[in-house]
Amino acid sequence: MRSLACLPKAHLHLHLEGAMRPATLAELTGEHGEQPPDSGGFKSFEDFMSMYRVAARLVRNGPRENLLRLVREVVEDAAADGAVWIEPQVNPLTYEDDPGAALDLLDAVIDEGRHTAARLGIGFGVLVYARRNADPSEAVQTARLAAQRAGNGVVSFGLAGDEAQYAPEPFAQAFTIARDAGLIPAPHAGELAGPASVRAALDVLGARRIAHGVRAVEDLALVARLAAEGVVLDVCPTSNVALGVVESLSVHPLPLLLQAGVRCTLNADDPLLFGPGLLDEYETARTAFALTDLQLAAIALTSVESSGAPRATVENAVTRIARWLHTPDQATTPRPKGRGDCRTRK
Repeated sequence: MRSLACLPKAHLHLHLEGAMRPATLAELTGEHGEQPPDSGGFKSFEDFMSMYRVAARLVRNGPRENLLRLVREVVEDAAADGAVWIEPQVNPLTYEDDPGAALDLLDAVIDEGRHTAARLGIGFGVLVYARRNADPSEAVQTARLAAQRAGNGVVSFGLAGDEAQYAPEPFAQAFTIARDAGLIPAPHAGELAGPASVRAALDVLGARRIAHGVRAVEDLALVARLAAEGVVLDVCPTSNVALGVVESLSVHPLPLLLQAGVRCTLNADDPLLFGPGLLDEYETARTAFALTDLQLAAIALTSVESSGAPRATVENAVTRIARWLHTPDQATTPRPKGRGDCRTRK
């Protein structure tokens, strides 16, 4: 069968600190005389967040090199999984309180990401996100920081946190700033709260991409609206199961959303905690959801077309996706020896 490692794709829903390699987490905790947390031991969203904070603390409170190393490794892992573009999420104000220092840190992330991506023959952009559990004034400040680098490293703006506890209305001003700067509005919704949160993301925040959004399936009229308006859902199947959004992969709504015409992408969310990376999620979609290569190619196409990648990157990826789809099925031929074998093919 066709190698999914060779399918060009974009990774659009990935939290930077949650994408740390387990070996890196073990090394950094060891340097502090700590034991790494059991990444599979959470029973609730709050348990998950407490483990996420361990990884975040090691990066945020450590030397700048820890952050740059994380950026390098995240880009390397994306390239190894066949990504041609990666758009990790970061909030510079969780590292630096001073806006000037936060902007300097954001520039460091952009520079390191671009340098590593160029070395590997892929593209890199940043999704700057605001925090629901912080004062909305911080979201405005975050949006202004993101706007300063719009078109120069920052490509999208998000909103992360528990949407069941924090409504989107207080963050409308931040998203207006981001949209006016030309950033893609891509908030979380439809994960820990139902269809109403997805509808609010559309109506209040002007979302064009929604992180998760899978609970929209509970409202067929909303599903039809998403399809009609071309709104993209950045879906993370393994994360949804791990956090109890759905009971199991067997009842995950991704196939139903695709059947209804909703544009979806596949993503890993927080591979440090959930396990699978980008390529693993595509493999899961092929096996657990029985998606065809045509459907998987369509998902990959959506991912690059809805990303913040430059036009040339998108056009090249579109050509390569079509080439992948129209090559003979490789079931009877040797598969590539490593994930990275296809990542720079033109």
